[in-house]
Amino acid sequence: MIEDICNILKKTYPHAKIVLRYRTPWELLVAVMLSAQCTDVMVNKVMEKLFAKYRTLEDYIRADLTAFEKDIKSTGFYRAKAKNVLAAARLVKDKFNGVVPKTMEELLTIPGVARKTANVVLGNAYGVFPGIAVDTHVLRLSQRLRLVNLTKIGGKRDVTFTKRGKTMVDFKKDADPVKIERELMTVIPKKDWFTTTYLLIDHGRAVCKAQNPNCTACALNKHCPVSRV
Repeated sequence: MIEDICNILKKTYPHAKIVLRYRTPWELLVAVMLSAQCTDVMVNKVMEKLFAKYRTLEDYIRADLTAFEKDIKSTGFYRAKAKNVLAAARLVKDKFNGVVPKTMEELLTIPGVARKTANVVLGNAYGVFPGIAVDTHVLRLSQRLRLVNLTKIGGKRDVTFTKRGKTMVDFKKDADPVKIERELMTVIPKKDWFTTTYLLIDHGRAVCKAQNPNCTACALNKHCPVSRV
């Protein structure tokens, strides 16, 4: 089943890839940090301005916190993000000689960086794939397709729907991304870890939306336990 799902998604989204714009591993790290609870479209708009104003790591290190908050305000949660990004810049310089590290363990020491961010940076900047990046789409679709066991991923906030008079659990809104990642890593071949993230993201954006998924247009509806059709 897993192989069938991956093959169908590959045919449906042959060009699935990251859409965040960046020029260097550091800029990718910044973009992913800003993408939390924000659309990639908005992040790209903000990054275009940052490209012009902050050209090097040193520019971030010298940045004024209040000014940087204004620069990224439209991404939401801007105070926490600004604090983390500027702290990350200093740490990358002081601890890693100005180079974004290439291991999961080292990346996780950077303020504001969790496994999702680290996986995205490692995969796209360095071609290193220690795990699977679990964003909101991967979290939702992995549950809907029952690629993960809902009893093993934590969370108490069930999203439900009714099908033929029966109430069913769609997905857990507050499931633990790390637990989902661990589950996915046991069922998805390692060669597909990187691409699966972007296949699920594209499908989540285009068809399998959180509210009112378009199941009639879904190429996976025959494989989906919670299909509305």
